[in-house]
Amino acid sequence: MRIDFVTLFPEMVLGAVGHSILARAQAAGLAEFWATNPRDFATDKHRTVDDSPYGGGPGMVMMAPVVHAALESLEIGAPGSRSCPVVLTDPAAPLFGQREAQRWAHEERLVFVCGHYEGIDERVRERLVTEAYSIGDYVLTGGELPALVMADAVVRLLPGVLGDPRSHEDDSHADGLLGFPLYTKPAEFLGSRVPEVLTSGDHAAVARWRRSRQLARTREERPDLFSRADLRPDDLGLL
Repeated sequence: MRIDFVTLFPEMVLGAVGHSILARAQAAGLAEFWATNPRDFATDKHRTVDDSPYGGGPGMVMMAPVVHAALESLEIGAPGSRSCPVVLTDPAAPLFGQREAQRWAHEERLVFVCGHYEGIDERVRERLVTEAYSIGDYVLTGGELPALVMADAVVRLLPGVLGDPRSHEDDSHADGLLGFPLYTKPAEFLGSRVPEVLTSGDHAAVARWRRSRQLARTREERPDLFSRADLRPDDLGLL
């Protein structure tokens, strides 16, 4: 998979992908990361990429021509080019979730458009952006961190990236629920012991306990998730 970032801070995103799972995926040839700076497409001597908003108000807006040119340089929307998701990071957009990550993991290419200042001229969104997502109900300085968060969520789902291909199957949100509690050695720590069922060797009992903990944790922390979770016929009894 190729992932492109259209960003005013290419060193920020390229530095981040040089670590952990993203770096491992890149070293294995399973993912590659590129960054394109809209400032490289500015035509004035000051390399201007922003201007004040029409209608007045505080802050600055990224100009359509430079962002559009940066995307065109990636052959986004060019005749004969294969379509791919072009994702705008935007706090006014729907929340990104695991289902989006799972869907994008089947793509060959993914492009993130990282907003900055007060945002990007809406005409870029209208012409070339295919999707827009936020990672939370708050505003960040720029779209680089949200783009990296989404890229990480996608790349770890690519076949071969994680050491054990089953590693992400029990993740929080994999089936719409929060994850179950995890334990490892030592069996006792500060007077607290690992639940006996986890050391029983009864795999069916372990599976039931983990599912019940998922359901209980979701009920306590994020009951809204039940409306779209992949529930099973026996879940009500476990809950």
